[in-house]
Amino acid sequence: MVKIALDPTPFHPDHDLLELPDLVARAGFEHLQLAPHPDVAPFFRHPTADDALVAAFAKRAADAGVGITSLLPVQRISWPEELQRQAAVKNFRRVLQIAVDLGVRVVNTEFSGRPERAEDSEAAFHKSMEELLPVLEREGLTLNIDPHPDDFVEDGLEAWRIVRGLNSSHVGMVYVASHTFHYGDRATTLLPAVGDRLGAVYAADTFDHRRSHGLRYISNPPGNSARIHQHLRVGDGDVDWKELFDTLRGTGFLDREDAVLVSNVFAEDETALETSRFQLERLTELTAPR
Repeated sequence: MVKIALDPTPFHPDHDLLELPDLVARAGFEHLQLAPHPDVAPFFRHPTADDALVAAFAKRAADAGVGITSLLPVQRISWPEELQRQAAVKNFRRVLQIAVDLGVRVVNTEFSGRPERAEDSEAAFHKSMEELLPVLEREGLTLNIDPHPDDFVEDGLEAWRIVRGLNSSHVGMVYVASHTFHYGDRATTLLPAVGDRLGAVYAADTFDHRRSHGLRYISNPPGNSARIHQHLRVGDGDVDWKELFDTLRGTGFLDREDAVLVSNVFAEDETALETSRFQLERLTELTAPR
């Protein structure tokens, strides 16, 4: 059955890296996804963990009875400027080695390009993948990609076309529920098309920014290019959770041992432990056999 994991990002500001497994266990989760952390793989920078820290984290997770389902690095692998792209690939190689050392087979990420230079970013992405695919294949790793809002590709179907075009079973997709409305709100048709190449689903809610004639959120000045969304508790926004999980059930995602369902609420740091427990209860209900 699908593994339900916690993204412990809300705990990062106030807790040391080695405390995270115990906090995840206290929240009731048996699994965690290791997101960008300043002591492991910060956003857009070279990883900061040495082998000793990686081994210590693995031991703390094992001692807490918490499995590490996946890593989430964010590096500029689709950046249209070559120096930044080269640095991102170097950084990503180290992340992949950390994954291997932790015994993790799944890495989830974002395209990390620029929408105003979409063609250049897509070319950069393919150049980076030419360098990273041999590593994924050699180590038996799977890389799943989210078309994040404000990336060179945001529409879910178009992102799937790009992933599919790589022609590699080592690359799949992440579906982030709180990005639903930027993806095109097409879960019922997109997810069956992606099929078993859907490696991870992130569970957090958001408001539909398109509602109320574009005033569901307000960002000034009017007409700016900001992409606005949230990562709320399940049920606090506009995502149709029944539709999403009925679709996931129909595709077989919920029955797969290699699939990962990640709770990643970022709007409730003040109640992180309580919110994490709430999320686990709701996700357990949503994944229960029908």
